[in-house]
Amino acid sequence: MFSRDQLQAAADLVHAAMLPTPALNWPLLSAALDGDVWVKHENHTPTGAFKVRGGIVYIEELVRSGVPSGGLITATRGNHGQSIPYAARPHGIPVRVLVPEGNSSEKNAAMAAWGATVETYGSDFDEARVEAERIAGTEGSEFVRSFHEHLVRGVATYALELFRSVDDLDTVYVPIGMGSGICGVILVRDLLGLNTEVVGVVSDRADAVARSFEAGDIVETASAHTFADGMACRVPAPDAMAIINKGAARVVRVSDDEIAAAVRLLYSTTHNVAEGAGAAACAAARKDDIRGKKTAVILSGGNIDRDGFAAIISGLTPSPAG
Repeated sequence: MFSRDQLQAAADLVHAAMLPTPALNWPLLSAALDGDVWVKHENHTPTGAFKVRGGIVYIEELVRSGVPSGGLITATRGNHGQSIPYAARPHGIPVRVLVPEGNSSEKNAAMAAWGATVETYGSDFDEARVEAERIAGTEGSEFVRSFHEHLVRGVATYALELFRSVDDLDTVYVPIGMGSGICGVILVRDLLGLNTEVVGVVSDRADAVARSFEAGDIVETASAHTFADGMACRVPAPDAMAIINKGAARVVRVSDDEIAAAVRLLYSTTHNVAEGAGAAACAAARKDDIRGKKTAVILSGGNIDRDGFAAIISGLTPSPAG
């Protein structure tokens, strides 16, 4: 999908807009998970999630090739929908974002603050995605998919930072929505010639990618009702699955209760706020036996609504939105 030189060029673009995020070894977290655990803090980006890296590279490529007259349209649960207007705003490119009913009010507000026009459509992400594609085909705008070569090359820069800053990782746990993050990790690992095991993590209530991985073919699900909205996808991307099938060691499932417990654990041991998808990697590592292993977990984002976070900290598991 990209060469080492293209990856470095993407890193240069990203680092012109933001600082690299830290990868930190927290003693209390390592003790709780009974391993040598490193956290890649993608909650420390300008939009609070890893997706911004992809937006920066995507928009730069778009500016070079020509901006469509109708601007851009996309669908999201929130982090992708922040990344595109964040990167588009300096160029004056209009961005329209479709979100499903019941979407995070605070993510909606953040997208609007970055300059997006936010509209509600459908009962879940995939219904909003189909409608956004339809609109793009009739109104002269460009539909920005959640999985695209330029987006993957951008988000892959966090994997480059991680592998350069933490040597000899045995395993990296990566949450999966549409797959740009895990594909970036797999591709960078292979470019660098490393032997690190890459483990994908999905919600057991939105496990289309796990089912597809197990079947060796695309398997859609009827629903994706998890409070971890960044993983609430029913229809896997075939190009993402091709990379995951080839390069992931496993794709594991975690429950909403396990994710909520991991949000609490990350807060108590690192004082970092993780959204549901951001805590999923930690939840998976907690279930595995990682003794004697050097392990990284990707804290992919911290954009959780205040009420949901308060419920989790009080010991509850939030109900799925929508």
